[in-house]
Amino acid sequence: MHLFYQDIPSPIGKLRLIAHQHALVAILWENEKANRVVLAGQIENKPLPLLQMAENELAEYFRGNRTSFHVPIEIQGSPFQMQVWNELNNIPYGSTAAYMEIAERIGKPQAVRAVGAAIGRNPLSIVIPCHRVIGKNKQLTGFAGGLDAKTWLLKLEGHFNS
Repeated sequence: MHLFYQDIPSPIGKLRLIAHQHALVAILWENEKANRVVLAGQIENKPLPLLQMAENELAEYFRGNRTSFHVPIEIQGSPFQMQVWNELNNIPYGSTAAYMEIAERIGKPQAVRAVGAAIGRNPLSIVIPCHRVIGKNKQLTGFAGGLDAKTWLLKLEGHFNS
């Protein structure tokens, strides 16, 4: 599959948007860990209307003018990862959920660590809101974009008052 990318500035650092002709497939961080998201196919820096749509929606989100995304997405992962990532979409804007809650919601309460691992491999950070997942004691925990970015996103959504 041929993929296209576009780098965009954001309040939380440079992001790389990756898509094919019909769907956004990844949002990567400037200091992305190698192999966190595995993409198959050649990737080319080329303008694509879908990438422009994603950039516009993210800009609206960062300005506080968007609470959900409509850009077409396509994610690939194991059935378990897909189940976890789909559940993340059920965390409302401005809310958070603990890893344990996600494990319980998908019917696998003993799989908290596996849920955490799946969340860590979310290829569409922000659009699939993995930043809304926190530790059981309401502590901020790992995030591919870093804890500063996670804090910024949660503040944007009104989760933190300060």
